This record gives sequence, C-alpha cells and structure tokens, in this order.
Amino acid sequence: MGLTHLIDTNAVIDYLGGCLPAKGKELMDNIRPAISVITKIELLSGRHIPPTDMEKIKRFISNADVYEVLDDTIVQQTAEIRQKYKTKTPDAIIASTAIVNNLTLITRNTSDFISIPGLTILDPHIP
Repeated sequence: MGLTHLIDTNAVIDYLGGCLPAKGKELMDNIRPAISVITKIELLSGRHIPPTDMEKIKRFISNADVYEVLDDTIVQQTAEIRQKYKTKTPDAIIASTAIVNNLTLITRNTSDFISIPGLTILDPHIP
C-alpha cells in the first residue's frame, strides 16, 4: 500500500486518544501512516504527557513514514505559502510536504489550511 495521506499532529493525537468518530478511526486504521518531521517534533515535545501515552506516541512514530528531509522544493513551497497566506512556519512546512508529495492532509484544523491551493485536506471528524 503506497502513501496517500499525511497526518497532522492534531489528527494523530485524536487517533491515539480514541477521540475520532468511527469513520475517522476506520480511515486512520486503513492507511499507511505518514507524518512530517514537524509533527514528529510536536508529538515528542508535548508537555505533561503521561509515560504510557508517550509510549503510544513513540510506537506510532516508529511505525510511520516520517518526511524528515526538507529539500529545496519543500523549502520553496513553504516560503511561497508563508508569503501568500501568512501561514505559521510549522503549518506551511506540513502543507508543503503534502503538496510536494501529492498527499492528502488529514487534520482537524482545516481552517489553518483551507486557503492553500493545491492542498487536499480531510477532516477525520467529519463523516
């Protein structure tokens, strides 16, 4: 199964926390997990995470494809998104990673990404 989706931090947290509706959980259960290096950093740097939850996060990351390299194409796309849409750098990197790699972004925060052309987004909370 090839990569088709990039999962934003909030969607990973909702998935691991059991907060997704049935259809969102089913989606996440049936895709090959892929995340940006930004999501990896955000997940590992969460404050006040109980050790058992941190173990879940680490297991998820170890089973995910992580886009760790910010090549020039992603850097240029990120700069363009930041300039045109005033997007925060982490969100712009995540969006650029999805666009450059032709992946659908799974996120609860659709308002952060909705105005970015060329980016397909999917809210796992909406059936």
